[in-house]
Amino acid sequence: MSRTVELVTERPEVTRTVAATLASRFEPGDVVSLTGELGAGKTCFVQGAAAALGVTDRVTSPTFLLRRDYEGRLPITHLDVYRLETLGDVLDVGYGEDDRRVVLVEWGDAMRPLLPADHLEVELSVIDPSAPVDSEGEPRRLRVVAHGDSWARRLADLEGDLAPWLQDEAS
Repeated sequence: MSRTVELVTERPEVTRTVAATLASRFEPGDVVSLTGELGAGKTCFVQGAAAALGVTDRVTSPTFLLRRDYEGRLPITHLDVYRLETLGDVLDVGYGEDDRRVVLVEWGDAMRPLLPADHLEVELSVIDPSAPVDSEGEPRRLRVVAHGDSWARRLADLEGDLAPWLQDEAS
């Protein structure tokens, strides 16, 4: 079973708020796959989720380290698999070693065969990359796909909380 919602955020802090809303339903062992072009907001999303889970450390992209761990109400592993060449490399950085952690994976589509059947996928994209950037930031589209029964139920329960950002059917 899967469920999809399309959201629009106007600024980075709104993307963080959406991430925090989703993080309110994270459970130990959850895996969140983040996809999108460079600069689409994947790390920004992780920052919002981490803050909602009580992480007080500065959250930055693990691009060159590949993995960062954070402690909060739920422990978090933040992976960036962009530079990894094989699925074995993903396992070598410790993916799947601790089922108490929430794992947020940038470029998660690159390791799709390793994702559990029940996971959350968030695809971020800049709505109009050719538009000039103003002081308010660039609007983003977040396509949130709940894979598996558990996430489908949780996402359905969250739709009311996500209502302010639901994409208008006319757009």
